[in-house]
Amino acid sequence: MESSNAKVNNLTTRLTDPYASNIRSDPEEDDEKLFAQLEAEIENDDNAALRERGMDQLKLEMERLQNMKASGHGRYEELTDEKDVVRASAHEPRCVVHFYHTKFRRCEIMDKHLARIAPKYFGTRFIRVFVENVPWLVEKLGVKVLPCVICFIDGVSKARIIGFEDLGNSDDFETATLEWKLLHIGVIEKAEASGSQFVYGARPAVRQQIRGRDDEDFDFDLDD
Repeated sequence: MESSNAKVNNLTTRLTDPYASNIRSDPEEDDEKLFAQLEAEIENDDNAALRERGMDQLKLEMERLQNMKASGHGRYEELTDEKDVVRASAHEPRCVVHFYHTKFRRCEIMDKHLARIAPKYFGTRFIRVFVENVPWLVEKLGVKVLPCVICFIDGVSKARIIGFEDLGNSDDFETATLEWKLLHIGVIEKAEASGSQFVYGARPAVRQQIRGRDDEDFDFDLDD
């Protein structure tokens, strides 16, 4: 008999994994259908204690997921207020921030790849910020070369990707190469319950470079 935890984990995976179902025409409606389906499964379970415990867990998990969605999880979004950027990077367990400028074509390329990755890793917040909107942060973090992607874990910047040097040093690098790099840093995590597999599409030479390269010590707390 499937446990209530397994049922709740199943819902979490299906709500946050874009590959667990077809592309959604109406995400809000689909979320409600998924919730109703799992609710029915729990209510029909033979174990009364499991039914009660499972429903409590389900409601708490749904509330948590909806709050995360409302705060920007599951999508790649732009923030224009410097305080919002500081708040997100400081309080999210895992946060990826792309500092960009509209005049840099490579920033557009980075945007394209991050927009593909963001929906796959619901637990990580993905943000883009126009450097001219955040002058204090640019100076505080020493952002000098664009594109610059800074990875925050528990409020501390653990690593940064500057330009495309760590991505094969080519404008036509694969999305999987950036995905591999972010996973190596630890700022994205593959859900254990997810049925989808990590796409190891990067060229072998690039994977070896990323795997064998020790990231420089970029630990930096914005509160310092």
